[in-house]
Amino acid sequence: MSGINYVTKETLDQMKADLQRMKTVDRPAASRAIADAKEKGDLKENAEYDAAKETQGLLEAKIIQLESIIANSRVIDENSIDTSKVSILTKVSLTNLNTKKQVTYQLVSENEADLKAGKISVTSPIGKGLLGKKPGDVAEIQAPAGMLKFRVENITI
Repeated sequence: MSGINYVTKETLDQMKADLQRMKTVDRPAASRAIADAKEKGDLKENAEYDAAKETQGLLEAKIIQLESIIANSRVIDENSIDTSKVSILTKVSLTNLNTKKQVTYQLVSENEADLKAGKISVTSPIGKGLLGKKPGDVAEIQAPAGMLKFRVENITI
C-alpha cells in the first residue's frame, strides 16, 4: 500500500501493539515450531517443517506490511475535523433515496474499514462519492449494483 494512511491515535496505538505482539510473541513461536519440526527427521518429506516455514513466511510478510502502514500513517486529531462537509473520520447519516432507508457510516482509511461496524473506506465507491458533500447534498454513486443516490442528512465526529 502506498500513500498516506490517516488514522486516529487509538488505531495507530492498536497497530503498534499488533506489530509488537507479532515480533515478540508470534515470531519466536514460529521459530520454535520450525526447530521442533527439524528434530523430527528428514526435511525432504517433513510436512510439519514445510507448514512451519510457510507460517513463518506469512508472518514476516504481515510484519513488513504493518511496518509500512505504520510508517505511512498520520494521526488526525478528531477536534480539528471540519463537520461542515464529509471528510475522513466523520460520521455521516444518509438516506438512501432509492429505498428510503437511513444509514450512518464513518469514513475511515482502508485499514480500518469494517462494514459491520459501520466504517467504510474513503477509497470505496461510496466513500469517494460522499467526500466533500454537505448536509442536504445528494450523492449519486455508481456501484456494482447500479446507481445509488444518497442524501446527506447529518455530519458528526
